[in-house]
Amino acid sequence: MAVLKFVAHSKKAISIALSHGWSPGARYTNMRDVKTFRFEGVGFLDIDWKHYCFGRHLDAAQKYKPKITMARDVECIFQLDKILREAEILLKHSDQVAIVPKDTQLNGRLSELIPREFILAYSVPTKYGGTSVSIESFDRPVHLLGGRPDVQRALAGKLKVYSMDCNRFTLDARFGDYFDGKKFRPHSAGGYENCLIDSIKNINSLWHDYIVHEDVKNLY
Repeated sequence: MAVLKFVAHSKKAISIALSHGWSPGARYTNMRDVKTFRFEGVGFLDIDWKHYCFGRHLDAAQKYKPKITMARDVECIFQLDKILREAEILLKHSDQVAIVPKDTQLNGRLSELIPREFILAYSVPTKYGGTSVSIESFDRPVHLLGGRPDVQRALAGKLKVYSMDCNRFTLDARFGDYFDGKKFRPHSAGGYENCLIDSIKNINSLWHDYIVHEDVKNLY
């Protein structure tokens, strides 16, 4: 039993990732690149969190029946009730729905305020986003949302990781860099595809010794 791994990118990146045990991912705003892959029951449906549209999200969930999808980010605690209502609807069309807590007023209160039927998503800190909610607040299985693969693996020492998505290595590959298991550096042979393949292999190696928590096993 292993952590579920997703990549949301080009057909080439997804094809390579699938051959190494990953699954396809896509934002509800762009499902074009996953139309040739099996998505129902295995895919990761991400959101456009800056310009969220529940109607478009729901349409995609109804059509593609993902393994996991994100609910709208909880950037303000006063939005939580509405987000949970949306999440309940999404759960009818997805195996798991993850709540993304970001308001610091949720610190220490996730167990109290978010029903156990939902998993959580930890927004791995990057220049594009992150969360200020304490890591100790995450009381149940978690999806690691974006970020560097080494940072994701380090966070797994403090969280009950169920799944993760990672696109960072696809960006570096365009410049001839790959993830060597510790950092990004130029690939000796070069080439976009070589960078993708070796990055994925090294990310898989990072997770090889990860012991899945008992709470997570119940979700498989």
